[in-house]
This record gives sequence, C-alpha cells and structure tokens, in this order.
Amino acid sequence: MSDILKKLEEMNERFKELDRLISEPEVITNDPRYPSYIRERGSLAKVVELYRRYLDARKKMKQAQDLLDEKEQDEELAQLAQEEVAEGRKTVEEIWTRIEELLATTDEDSNRNVILEIRAGTGGQEAALFAGDLLRMYLRYAENRGWKTEIVSISRSDLGGVKEVVCRIEGDEVYRHLRFESGTHRVQRVPETEAQGRIHTSACTVAVLPEAEEVEVNIQKEDLRIDLYNASGPGGQHVNKTQSAVRITHIPTGLVVQCQDEKSQHRNKTRAMSVLATRLYDLLKRQQEQKRGQARRSQIGSGDRSERIRTYNFPQNRLTDHRIGLTLYDLSNIIAGQMDPVIKALEKSLREKARSGPPGETEGEN
Repeated sequence: MSDILKKLEEMNERFKELDRLISEPEVITNDPRYPSYIRERGSLAKVVELYRRYLDARKKMKQAQDLLDEKEQDEELAQLAQEEVAEGRKTVEEIWTRIEELLATTDEDSNRNVILEIRAGTGGQEAALFAGDLLRMYLRYAENRGWKTEIVSISRSDLGGVKEVVCRIEGDEVYRHLRFESGTHRVQRVPETEAQGRIHTSACTVAVLPEAEEVEVNIQKEDLRIDLYNASGPGGQHVNKTQSAVRITHIPTGLVVQCQDEKSQHRNKTRAMSVLATRLYDLLKRQQEQKRGQARRSQIGSGDRSERIRTYNFPQNRLTDHRIGLTLYDLSNIIAGQMDPVIKALEKSLREKARSGPPGETEGEN
C-alpha cells in the first residue's frame, strides 16, 4: 500500500472514531475536548468522503475488469465491460487528483482559528508603519471573507505605526488560507519623512499560528508565573491606575505572553492564556516534525520568521513572492486586502507539486 493510501486509511479510521466520540452523551456534556473533536471531524470530512468514493470507484472498475478477463463471454458483453473499465479508470483518476489537491492544501489545522503576530523589524519608524499596513491588509482580507478579528495586544510607534501586534482571527478555514504568511515581509518605498525621495527598504516578521485550546497542550499551573501591572498607553485614568494588565511566563519554555488591551484583568488573563496555549502548540508541532525529519510546510517554505518570503515594491506597484517566483503588478489592491490572487497562487503551486497520479490498480481495493 502506498504512503498516501495508508494515510487516507488512517484518516478514514480516525473519522469513524470521531463519529463515535461526538455521538456519546458523556463526551458531549463532560469532555472539554468535544469542540476539538468537532473541528477535527470537519477538517477530515472532505478528504474522507473522496477516499470512500475512490474505493467504490476502484471496486467497480475491478469488477468490470474481472468480467472483461473472463474467457467465455459474448462480444457485446465484452464491449460493455471494456467501456466500464475505461470510464472507471477516468473516474478514479479524477477523484485521485482531487484527493491530492485536498491533501496538499489542507491539514489537521486547516479549520482552526489563528493567532496572527506582526513585529516591526529593520527599518525603524518605517518598519513600524509597514507593520501597520500589513495589519490593515490582513484585517481587510478577514472582513472580505466574513471572519471575526480581535486585537489581543498592540504596541504603537510614535508616528502611528505598529511595533508589535497580536491578533486573533476566527472563521471558516482561517488557518488554511493564512498559513503561508509566516516569514519576513520586505517593503521598498519612499518614506513620508524622506526629503530626497530615496527608496528605503524595511522589513517586518509575520507569524500565523493555529489557535490551540489549553486541554491540547496540558498547561500546568505550577509551570506559570503570572504578573499583574498597570497598563500603559492611551486610556485615561483607569488604564494608568488599575493593575489590569497581565504578563504570563511559561517557566519550562521561557515563553512570555502579555495582554493589556482590556480594562478587565480577568479578560486580559483569558486572552493571554489563549495565546500561550497557541504558542506552546506551535512549539510542540515544530518539535514533532523535526523528530520526523520533515521540514515544516516544505512544499512552500519552512514557515520560519527569518525566511524572507515576499517583497512589496510600492514605486512599481509590484508584489513578489520569492518562494514560488510570483510577481503581480497589483500591490495597491493586494495591500488593501484583496489577497486572493496571492493565496490562490500559493495553493496552486502546492497542488502541482503534490500530484503523482493514482497508485497501481491492485492497491486500495477492499
């Protein structure tokens, strides 16, 4: 059995198990993992349906082939069997192509919401202004797709840019569409403060993390240090005098999360714990994939924030994605949130690299 067929069979068995779990009253009422079961089942549904159709088509094609191989049969029946084999082979190939596309563009995290992190890098105030542009681009793209967005924490620069922002995005297949945005984004343009009209180059880093739940990463209370402090920045007397801001340190890993945007200490703590769980989930995923010797999202790139993935050239209205050699002269619309041409091109590249054709005719039969 091929590796892909083995993976499909494992997904099929997991789908059956999830169907059993989410139908049990005890799980529905008392298991905190119930929402994650529902989400996982949703991420598997399309692939499993196609896999079952594939198995059925292979079975029918084999029956027609067996009939064709029989020595004693009339000419009319042989012709009919031959047509059924040809039609069956075409159906199998079409279903297999769709399976490969889905496997390439979806994974177990595709249906998850995301934690989006943007940080200004080299370039000082101009990098912070660019970070603000990227934030608006993603927020407008999310709005276009009907997703919900929530700023968890934000630190602004003196000129109105963004030094660092953490944003939660909720909706249908958010991670699937945004997962390849992780990396270094470079901008080339003339800053408003540049009197000579010279083009400057600045950069920001973006991280797109599939949102996790605390039950998935087993966070122990004794592993946390929680500090409360007065929030800083605009907000009046309440912000300055109340210890509503929360900083949480995960001692074993050294991960630090802070949140101060809400006036409620409880609300800030809840938000910070959600971000911490997500970062730990991402860390565990990376460690597991390293042990398996696989590069994370290797078809497009590592997803590492140090990897330069894209250049935004404003004077030429040009966007270049370096991973797939994509160049579009439509930057003004893309930066305004119309990101579909870029994302679709990335997914198309994945599909093309994933295609290998259906396995041999003796495989995958029940």
